[in-house]
Amino acid sequence: MRIGIFDSGLGGLLIAKAIRKALPQYDYVYLGDTKRVPYGNRSHETVYEFTREAVDYLFKEEDCALVIIACNTASARALRRIQQEYLPTLNKGNKKTPSASGHSPLAGGDKYRRVLGVLIPSAEEAANFKRVGILATRGTVSSDTFVDEIYKLNKDIKVFQNPAPMLVPLVEEGEGELATVFIKKYLKPLVGKKIEALVLGCTHYPIFKKEIRKILPKNIEIISQDEIIPKKLKDYLSRNSEITKKLSKNKTAKILVTDMTDTLQKLSSKWFGNDTKPEVAVVEI
Repeated sequence: MRIGIFDSGLGGLLIAKAIRKALPQYDYVYLGDTKRVPYGNRSHETVYEFTREAVDYLFKEEDCALVIIACNTASARALRRIQQEYLPTLNKGNKKTPSASGHSPLAGGDKYRRVLGVLIPSAEEAANFKRVGILATRGTVSSDTFVDEIYKLNKDIKVFQNPAPMLVPLVEEGEGELATVFIKKYLKPLVGKKIEALVLGCTHYPIFKKEIRKILPKNIEIISQDEIIPKKLKDYLSRNSEITKKLSKNKTAKILVTDMTDTLQKLSSKWFGNDTKPEVAVVEI
């Protein structure tokens, strides 16, 4: 059984690359919903629907034991509902014929299937500071999920958010030079709040980490999910042997997308690693 990694687009490939580097022995499948990216301007219900469809596909068609939602908007707007509503009904559905979606029912042992997000691990890192800035999509910012999760850990912290709606489209189009103008605009109000740390609250944003580092004052620490999530996952697997023992270890990887964009091949090789050259295919979810 594989580890599945889902994102609304291609930004999560950075998370996938970092996870594979830390845990190379496992088999991975990445699913990017490039046909419907970005999720940041979608309603809560639509984000949940899209996320549930993706998770369902990874479990039923790709035989994943664990799915990591590498999209912060989906983590903020859909993860808890996926865990509370979708997973409990998964076993019940297996006793019946294939689902209405046309996917095959799961084999046995589904009670060990899990869905994890990337937002809470970032909040845990941010809670160690006194003044923190959150750079995220409009959907993540409007949900206040980062703020809520950080306050659960540190009630005395000051949290400031600013949406950066143009960065995801620029990542998907590979427009790094143009992004600098927008990064300066988005960072200015956060720097003005005298923050000590900046959370890159979207898996796409680490693509511009170098540009962000050049603009930010040197005393402000960057909390980047491609650095955090692999360590958190490694710890999670060490504490959950019922999941670990189900994972196959053939060191394979493949990339699935819902639309073959012009920049996909170039960006997937750049971010996921030229050495592996993972299989890329278009799927319907």
